[in-house]
Amino acid sequence: MAAESVFWGPDFQALQEEDPQIAEVILGELERQRSGLQLIASENFTSPAVLAALGSTLSNKYAEGYPNKRYYGGCSEVDQAEEIGIARAKELFGAEHANLQPHSGASANLAAYGAFTKPGDTVLAMSLPHGGHLTHGSAVNFSGKWFNVVSYGVRADTELIDMDEVRDAARQHQPRMIICGATAYSRLIDFAAFRAIADEVGAILMVDAAHFIGLVAGKAIPSPVPYADVVTFTTHKVLRGPRGGMMLCKAEHAAAVDKAVFPMMQGGPLMHAVAAKAVALREAASPSYQAYAKQVIANAQALSEALTAEGMRAVSGGTDTHLALIDLRGIDVTGAQAEQRCDAARITLNKNAIPYDPQPPSVGSGIRVGTPAVTTQGMTEDDMKTVGSLIAAALRPQADAAAIAAQVGDLVRRHPAYPV
Repeated sequence: MAAESVFWGPDFQALQEEDPQIAEVILGELERQRSGLQLIASENFTSPAVLAALGSTLSNKYAEGYPNKRYYGGCSEVDQAEEIGIARAKELFGAEHANLQPHSGASANLAAYGAFTKPGDTVLAMSLPHGGHLTHGSAVNFSGKWFNVVSYGVRADTELIDMDEVRDAARQHQPRMIICGATAYSRLIDFAAFRAIADEVGAILMVDAAHFIGLVAGKAIPSPVPYADVVTFTTHKVLRGPRGGMMLCKAEHAAAVDKAVFPMMQGGPLMHAVAAKAVALREAASPSYQAYAKQVIANAQALSEALTAEGMRAVSGGTDTHLALIDLRGIDVTGAQAEQRCDAARITLNKNAIPYDPQPPSVGSGIRVGTPAVTTQGMTEDDMKTVGSLIAAALRPQADAAAIAAQVGDLVRRHPAYPV
C-alpha cells in the first residue's frame, strides 16, 4: 500500500527510505485498522489534522512549566498552542480551569491524588472487578500501594452503583477524596448524588471521566464539571484526540492542580500532543461532533440489543453510553475465548470481568464492546445489527473465522477508516 494513498506526504516517504522496517509496521497497523472491526471502547480514529499536529516540529521543543512561565527559552510558539488549547477546553466544558499537560489518563489521576491527598490518606473509589480503573485502588498500582483505598461496587440485583453503599462507606471511613468514574460501567453516573455525599463528609470529589468525556463534549450526556472539584480524562477515546490526558477543575484548585502536574508528577510536556489536543477540542465543538456523540450512544444501544438477541446478556440490561459489558455465560464462552475467536475473524474487542465474576480476570466471563471507532467510520444502527451477528457467528464452536473475516471486510469497505 502506498503511503501517499492515505494522507502522508514527503515526510512519510522519507521514513520509508530511512527506516523501511518501521514504515512497514505503520502501514501494517493502518491496514489492520482498516480491514477489521475496532470495538475496543478505549479506542477511536483521530482525524488527519490531529495526526498532523502529532507529527509536527512542536515535538522538538522542551517547555517545562506553563505559558509565559517556562524554564526554557524559545517557547513563544508552543505557549500559543497551549493557551489556545486551554481556552478551548474551558469553553467546551464550561470549566474554570484546564490543564492539558498530563501524558495520560493515569498521569492525570496521579496528579489529582498529588493535588488533594497525601500518602496514607483514605480514598473511596469504585472496585476494579465491578468496573473501576487500576488507579482507583488496585493493589498493584500506586493508588493501592500508597493510599488506604475503600471500594464500592454495584448491586447484585441491578448491577448499578449502590449509592447507599457509597454513602455508608463515606460516613464510616471519612475519605479525603471520593472518586467516581469507571472503565467498564455502561450507565450514567449520578454526579449530584456523589457531590452530596462528598459534601456531607468533607471530601474532595474527583470524577474520572476518561471513558465518557467525549459524550459530555458532544452534549449527549450530563456533565460532571458543575459537581466535581476536579475532572480527569483521556483525550483518545470518544473525544477522538491524541493519546494523552487532561484535567479540569474549579478556579480555587487551579494552583494545586498545576503544581501537581508540574513539577510534582511530570517534567516537560509533550507539546506536539498538547497541540493535537487543541485540534481535537476544536473538532469536538462542532455541530457534526455533537451528532457523532449521539450516534455513538445509539450504536452502542443497538449493538447491545443485537448481542442480547443472539443469547448474550447485557450487564445492567443495556447501556446509556458508548460501551456495553456483555455476560457470555449464557452461551458457555469465556471472555478470553471470545477475544481470541473474534480476533481470528478480524473483530477486535476485549475480554472483561463482569460484576461478581466467578472467573479470574485473566479469563473473565464477559466482553466489553464500544462504538466510538465504528461510528467515526459512519456506521449506524443497522450496521450494528450486522456486527452483532458477526460477533455471534465468531463465538460459535467450529466457527469459520475466514468466512466471517470476509464478511467483516465487506462491511468495513463500505465504511472505510481513513478513506482514500
